[in-house]
Amino acid sequence: MRVCFRSSVQPALIGEYKRRHAAVWPEMLVALKNAGWNNYSLFLGEDGLLIGYVECDDFDAVRARMALADVNARWQAEMATLFDNPDQVPDQGFHVLEEVFNLDDQLAAAESTAS
Repeated sequence: MRVCFRSSVQPALIGEYKRRHAAVWPEMLVALKNAGWNNYSLFLGEDGLLIGYVECDDFDAVRARMALADVNARWQAEMATLFDNPDQVPDQGFHVLEEVFNLDDQLAAAESTAS
């Protein structure tokens, strides 16, 4: 499944957010991959709007697997102060967006009906 989500970084802390994500802890990278986070990207607007994209088997399942990783708890605690709601664990504050169009899916559907 493909998942897109949004969150919000405090605009005054965007530079720090970028700095931390330029060198994510290797242990965190491995934990994400092992938990099933594939083709994972984050996009950040100058106003603090954060958009994430991940491909996974099940979004709730990959988040639950990450919740079991000690490194994730440390990372989330480090990152929490940078978000608009610092009292919430960042990865629990993601707002999932509905996918309403995918080019490859529609091309495949069009090809199958044309056959």
